[in-house]
Amino acid sequence: MSRRWVSVGGVRIGAGAPVRVQTMTKSHDTPQIIKEIRRVYRAGAELVRVAVPDEETLKDLPQIIKKSPLPVIADVHFSPALALGAIEAGAAKLRINPGNIRSKRDLKKIAMTAKDRGIPIRIGVNSGSLPPAVIKRFKHPTAEAMIAALSDSVKLFEDFGFRDLVLAAKSSDVLTTIEAYRAMHEKFGYPLHLGVTEAGLPFEGAIRSTAAMAPLLLEGIGDTIRISLTGPAEKEVEACWELLRSLGLRERGVKLISCPGCARTEIDIQRLAREVKKRLAVIKEPLTVAVMGCVVNGPGEAKEADYGIAGGKGQGVIFRKGEIVATVSEEKLLDSLVSLIQKDLV
Repeated sequence: MSRRWVSVGGVRIGAGAPVRVQTMTKSHDTPQIIKEIRRVYRAGAELVRVAVPDEETLKDLPQIIKKSPLPVIADVHFSPALALGAIEAGAAKLRINPGNIRSKRDLKKIAMTAKDRGIPIRIGVNSGSLPPAVIKRFKHPTAEAMIAALSDSVKLFEDFGFRDLVLAAKSSDVLTTIEAYRAMHEKFGYPLHLGVTEAGLPFEGAIRSTAAMAPLLLEGIGDTIRISLTGPAEKEVEACWELLRSLGLRERGVKLISCPGCARTEIDIQRLAREVKKRLAVIKEPLTVAVMGCVVNGPGEAKEADYGIAGGKGQGVIFRKGEIVATVSEEKLLDSLVSLIQKDLV
């Protein structure tokens, strides 16, 4: 099946474009939303979604869009008027769930207005908000039920003559998510937005999201992703990039590898690894940096990295491309490593 693509404020999604990283703001007032967008931009987000739950947010949406360094996707539920208003305000993309905007007349007006403005629409169905008729038919929010709901919506928009679509069918269950997206990939040629809804706190949410998305991405399924976490939006972006880096799909910033620490470790490896990650967070160039606690695995792992530390008793060695460049005391390890990397990148 041929794959379609859409452009969201100049960012291409689908048909061979890189898997795009997006997140959603979590603040409620406009100044905080703008600050949050700038934080996720620095973290590496390529698209940002903003909820438009009321007239007050809609009124401020043009200001948010103007000050955003990222294309803004308006996320609207229930209200056709807010959806139309978000398009008129200049949103680069609209996200709606036809399960809670059910009037065919309203949906057609939304589609035609988006078509006139040249912006795509993401049709997103969630396992927790399927249309009553679909729940009545399938009893439970299964993958098959989500595909049925999505199929009805896609046909509706195609009947309107609107095909600049991105599709999503999210569940909080990992296996249901995988099943649904495999079926979507076979059935539809539209770009797919991957995600696990209500994934949870950062630790659990990142694991659940990775468990669902990694096999799909390795199968070539998915064009844009969000790792939804009960936590700061920039942490979602960091998790997305870590997933894409780990799968060899995208490269950006520092990939930190570090040993877990054991009785052989004679330096504070946990503190050191955290500080290295923090100090190197501003680097956008793809680098691998190893922070190792002893000489058992340290030199070998550091040799494979662009830069690395292998600790000893009160001191450690610093590597560049497998070559030792310095032996320094433990208290100078961090500064020496960061200084070396920054000097090389100038």
